[in-house]
Amino acid sequence: MKKVFYLGFVLAVAGMFCVAACKKEKPRTQEQPVVDTVVTDTTVPEEPADNIYQFKVLDGNGDSVSLAQYRGKVLLVVNTATQCGYTPQYTDLERIYEKYQDSGFVILDFPCNQFGSQAPGSYDDIHNYCTSRYGITFPQFAKVNVNGLQASPLYVWLKSKKPGDIQWNFTKFLVDRNGEVKRRFEPGNAMSTVEKAVENAL
Repeated sequence: MKKVFYLGFVLAVAGMFCVAACKKEKPRTQEQPVVDTVVTDTTVPEEPADNIYQFKVLDGNGDSVSLAQYRGKVLLVVNTATQCGYTPQYTDLERIYEKYQDSGFVILDFPCNQFGSQAPGSYDDIHNYCTSRYGITFPQFAKVNVNGLQASPLYVWLKSKKPGDIQWNFTKFLVDRNGEVKRRFEPGNAMSTVEKAVENAL
């Protein structure tokens, strides 16, 4: 009888220690997704932006560039990648740019590695590939994130005008001569549709 009592006492004490230890254990945190590290200009307008000209972005050298320099032009803002199934759209983008640039049209190219890690490498790697393979001549800026906490303020604003996270590479925003977002094109939209919209905006 004493042995049974002693065994019960030991088990009770052990249970108390276990409960105390469990209370001290720190809660597990959910593993955070890996975010591509980019150099992003975090400059945002002091007041809510009315147009794209209130933003600054980084060029390939890491210098801050005001988009006000494109005032009065029709813009197509594109997040791009060099190893994507849509990468050949660079051919159509350059063709459209060459066709309409004298009428006041500019493409703003923002490489982004957030989708399938399909834009690896430095700015120089990306730019050299695009110029040698597709002969692009339109402005190409520093790599950015377009979704998440590190998203470029410019893309936060673009998505506020045409809502929804960016789903993949080569999403396009058409901006009119007043700096206002008029249309959004998903990667799979025909480039002929994009070109027609550009032509109408001009």
